[in-house]
Amino acid sequence: MIVLDPVRIATVYLVQGLMGLIYLYLGIKTLKRDTKRLNVIFAAFYLSIAIGTFINWIYAPLNDAPIVLYLNFLTNFSMFFGVIFLVIFNLILLKSEKIITSNKQIIIIVAYGLILGVGMFVLIHIPETKVYFDPEKFSPIWPIGFYLYVAIIVNSLAMAPALFLLIQVYKKIEDQELKQKFKFFSIGVIEILIFANLIFLSNFLNNGTFRTISAIIGFLLVVSAAYLMYNGVGRQIS
Repeated sequence: MIVLDPVRIATVYLVQGLMGLIYLYLGIKTLKRDTKRLNVIFAAFYLSIAIGTFINWIYAPLNDAPIVLYLNFLTNFSMFFGVIFLVIFNLILLKSEKIITSNKQIIIIVAYGLILGVGMFVLIHIPETKVYFDPEKFSPIWPIGFYLYVAIIVNSLAMAPALFLLIQVYKKIEDQELKQKFKFFSIGVIEILIFANLIFLSNFLNNGTFRTISAIIGFLLVVSAAYLMYNGVGRQIS
């Protein structure tokens, strides 16, 4: 076991911990409202991120490098995998479930998961791209190769499509009240995407000051994003 520094504690157990609890609650609440496909996909986004944060809780105080490396991989994969469900969610809103069938949804989800997961798994076994940990604070440090791969894959295959679809769905909505609600949802999604990129950059730079700033900004983003996203569309899909 190791003694965590205050910034690491704040990031893991306050910012990401709060995010995990909120997203677990909202994921379960969404499923309780209804278990139709759109609800399940929306809930899957919340639950995927929640699982990642809970795995992070487990390995944060450990200093066994092999165990921490693999648990860190699972944390990263679970949290960044969740964004693909926002893509599917918006695709269905834009095109309908008749066009975006279950098979198409599965293909998109599995393809993204394989590209992200297999790539990350391979990279953590290559010395030049392997994630390593600060010897004192034991916070993760991303080499440039790992950083670029994750940032490019997540941003190009999940985040950019999610943003594009948000715009397309927003243009399609005619009812002004629904349009306003979807605007709140869109702002929440954008906040999540900003937070994800803060994590990428923070792990790459490994700068104490930047980690502290990221933790503070992240706290504000995840709380407001959770509220905006659920109240924007979560209450509507019953």
